[in-house]
Amino acid sequence: MKQSYLERRSIVDKANKKISVNRQCQLLSIHRSGYYYKAATEKPLNLELMHLIDKKHTECPFMGVPTMTKWLNLDKGYSINEKRTERLYKLMRIYGMVPGPHTSKGNKLHKKYPYLLRNLTVTHPNHVWEVDITYIAIKGGFMYLIAIIDVYSRFVVGWSLSNTMDTEWCVAAVNRAIEKHGTPEIFNSDQGSQFTSDQYIQNLQNHGITISMDGKGRATDNIFVERLWRSLKYEGIYPRAYEDGLELFQGLKTYFNFYNMERRHSRIGDKFPSELYNAA
Repeated sequence: MKQSYLERRSIVDKANKKISVNRQCQLLSIHRSGYYYKAATEKPLNLELMHLIDKKHTECPFMGVPTMTKWLNLDKGYSINEKRTERLYKLMRIYGMVPGPHTSKGNKLHKKYPYLLRNLTVTHPNHVWEVDITYIAIKGGFMYLIAIIDVYSRFVVGWSLSNTMDTEWCVAAVNRAIEKHGTPEIFNSDQGSQFTSDQYIQNLQNHGITISMDGKGRATDNIFVERLWRSLKYEGIYPRAYEDGLELFQGLKTYFNFYNMERRHSRIGDKFPSELYNAA
């Protein structure tokens, strides 16, 4: 029987002097930051601001840096400038749904691909997948979550936690989803540097996948995974206070099982995502 992620994680021997923890993680297909589940940290004030920004942005995703800064200062009593807010937006990888400062700016040297989903009728599972990264607060810090969703069924085909947003982590998450569920025809993402990197693009091309990317500054192009973030945060994150990365991992595993198997979605005829994904 294939071992679960946590079972493989438990095999890692920190006392092994011949094989490093990083190498053991590679051999067991565990991302090194996922093994430690150690939160990324910031100054206490920045963590306060990030938690407020995350909740407000989830509620009002159209708010850009200037509007968010005004809200923090006038409504929440802080005294910060737009430069700080913009830095936190970048760190959290969020942006408003209107043109302006945002954090999904790709490397200018990386090739961009056109958005292919406009007016496209998605007709079956694995026709189109969408991927995105979001910020998740935990006690004393935060982590990043990557999730991949099948657009036709809203089924979450893959997800992973990390305390960094490196390309290696994104590629590993994509490959695990493909190994488990097959290869999509079209893969859509934003224009963030992780998703426009040569390593990420080459990996999709090696699988024969057609690449689609959101228009610049258009968060609504990746709307299906954005709806997933909203549901996840209101139903699975904000009502709880996760102590550490491992507790967050276990909570996310429970939530995504619920989301896929037990949560009916009105936009797919009140069916379960797993029901629609596995029907074809």
